Amino acid sequence: MSIAEENDIDISKAVRNIRYEKELNLLQTELVNLQKWVAQNKMRVAVIFEGRDAAGKGGSIKRFKEHLNPRTSRVVALSKPTEVESGQWYFRRYIKELPNPGEIVFFDRSWYNRAVVEPVMGFCTQELYQKFIEQVSEFEHLLYEDNVKIIKFWFSISKDEQKRRFESRLENPLKRWKFSPVDMKGQELWDKYTHFKEQMFSKSHTNFCPWMIVKTNDKREARLESMRYVLSQFEYDGKGESGINLLPDPNIIVRYHRGAVQIDI
Repeated sequence: MSIAEENDIDISKAVRNIRYEKELNLLQTELVNLQKWVAQNKMRVAVIFEGRDAAGKGGSIKRFKEHLNPRTSRVVALSKPTEVESGQWYFRRYIKELPNPGEIVFFDRSWYNRAVVEPVMGFCTQELYQKFIEQVSEFEHLLYEDNVKIIKFWFSISKDEQKRRFESRLENPLKRWKFSPVDMKGQELWDKYTHFKEQMFSKSHTNFCPWMIVKTNDKREARLESMRYVLSQFEYDGKGESGINLLPDPNIIVRYHRGAVQIDI
C-alpha cells in the first residue's frame, strides 16, 4: 500500500469521525431542548434499553445523558434483587425507579430481565416467567393510561460482532470489568437467547408500547438513530432548531413486526 493510499484512509476516517461528532453534538442539543420541555410540562418519560450483552446499551445511554441536567434525568441499572425484593411482586422495585413528573429516566436493562436473561440463565422458574409474560403488557398499559411515556429499544447485534467485542474487552484492562460470567455464556446460549427474545416480542409488543429494534453492529449509527427516534416522538419547543435531521433511518431502526429484519437471530 502506498503512502498516498494510507493517507487517503486516514483522511476518510477523520472525516467520518468529524461528521459523527458534529451530528452527535447537534442531537444532544436537541435532547437538552427536549429535557427542558419535559420538565416544564411535568411529563414522565422512561427509555428502556434492552439487548444482548455487548450490544452497546451502556455507550448509547452515556451519550444520551452526557449533557442533560442531572436534576431531571437519571440512569437506572439495578443489580441482583435482595432476598426481600425476591419475595415481593416482581415489578415493585422497578415502580420505585419510574420517572417523576418532569423527569427522563434511562433504564440500562429493565423489568424485561425476566423475559430473556433470567429464563435463559435459569435465574427464575417457569412459573415466575409465565406470570411475568401474563402481567407485563397490563403493567405497561397502566403506565400508559397514567401518561407515562415508555420507549422500548432492543439493541440487535450479530453473533460475530458480539464475539469480537467480548474479545476486545478481555484484551483491554480498562474494559475487562465489563466482562462477566453471564457474558461468557452469551455465545454458547445464543439460540436460547433468540428463542426468548422472540417470545418477548410476540407477547409484549403493543400499539401503546411497541418494541423498536436497533441494528448495533455499528455503535455510532445506533447511538445517532436511537436519539433521532426519541426526539421524533415529541413536539417539544425549539424542535429542529439545530438543523439536524430528526427522522430515524428505517434501515437502522424499525418497529418490530414478524417480518422485521434482525441481525441477532
